[in-house]
Amino acid sequence: MVESVYGLVLAGGKSRRMGQDKALLKRDGKTQLAHMVGLLSGMLPRVFVSNRREQSSETERSQFEQIVDCYEDMGPVAGILSAMDTHPNMDWLVVACDLPNIDANAIRYLLDMADDSHPFTAYRSTYDDLPEPLCAVYRARSKSIVREFVDDGILCPRKMLIRSDTQLLDQRDPSSLDNINTPADLDTSVLEAGP
Repeated sequence: MVESVYGLVLAGGKSRRMGQDKALLKRDGKTQLAHMVGLLSGMLPRVFVSNRREQSSETERSQFEQIVDCYEDMGPVAGILSAMDTHPNMDWLVVACDLPNIDANAIRYLLDMADDSHPFTAYRSTYDDLPEPLCAVYRARSKSIVREFVDDGILCPRKMLIRSDTQLLDQRDPSSLDNINTPADLDTSVLEAGP
């Protein structure tokens, strides 16, 4: 299955609540973005960084293969659809860049357990039992589903997965998908402010 899956690290957010680019937060001397790309690169044939056009020449992002958003003001779904447009025959492991606790075991389990009879496979949130759409497998055939939601004005990936035939997996580590959105979150994480 892994041969047919590409990785997509979502790093196109504006990080308004954090007040600084979350992709550039540091861990062990390297950026969170580099950490996430490295984590996925050890398991998948290709890994891309998803970002907005104005971010594509930024020093850190330009080190990696990129897929630049073809859509504006759509949030994470802009990156997901842009990836599906660029490589329409590939399945995608989509992971947000702001997950400091995720590790190779969580990624490997998601890939190993993903059942291709479902258009989406995601972890179940440990907080509300709903799908975690920003650490999930999106099958190539799910593009038409995502597009239909967008056409109906639904841009929230979580709502898309809730309303679809999504395979849900239980997290082995309840904190593995905790993300960081604010300076207070940063204070309690393994990450440090970037440059």
